[in-house]
Amino acid sequence: MVIILMRHGKPDHSFPARVSALAMAQWCEEYNLSLVSDLPPQRSLMIARKAEVIVTSTLPRALSSVEKLGMQAHSSDALYGEVDIPILPLARLHLPPAVWLSLWRLMWFCGYSGSVESFKSATARAKQAATQLIRLSEQGTVLLVGHGIMNKMIARELRKQGWQGEKHASSRHWSTAIYNRPFI
Repeated sequence: MVIILMRHGKPDHSFPARVSALAMAQWCEEYNLSLVSDLPPQRSLMIARKAEVIVTSTLPRALSSVEKLGMQAHSSDALYGEVDIPILPLARLHLPPAVWLSLWRLMWFCGYSGSVESFKSATARAKQAATQLIRLSEQGTVLLVGHGIMNKMIARELRKQGWQGEKHASSRHWSTAIYNRPFI
C-alpha cells in the first residue's frame, strides 16, 4: 500500500513588491482562485502515473494541477485543502507578500488563528485526511494532489501511524513524498 503526497504546480499569480496587510487579504483570495501556470517535471509525471486512485483538494490550483498531469481525480475534497492564513488588518505597514505569509504562518503555528482554522483543528483535519488516504490505499496506490502545509501535516500523521516515507513532504511546487505501509 502506497500513498503519494504531491504539492500542486506553480500558481498563475504574481507577487507584488510590497503591500499592506489589508491588500494581502485580497491577494490571498485571488491566490486561492488561481490556476497553475507551469507543467509538471518528468519525475512528477512518472510518479503520478503509478497512482490507481487520485484525490485532490477542491482549490483550483490543485484541480488544475491534476489536469496538467493529464489525469482526472476520482474525487476532490475540502478535507485536503490548504490551511488559511490569519491576516491582521494593518493598513500602514507595507511588506513583501513572502514576509507577510511567513510572519502570519509563524503566528499561526504559535497559536494565533484569528478567524481561520486553528492549528489544533487543522491537526485533527490532517489526521482525518491521513485516515481517509489509508483507507483509499486499500484500492491501490493513492495520489493526493494537495498543498504545502496540509501535505506536511498529513505526512506527520502518516508517520505517527507507522507509515514510512523516502523523504518528508516538501513545499516546492510539484514535489512528491511517497509513503509505504509498514510490513510488520
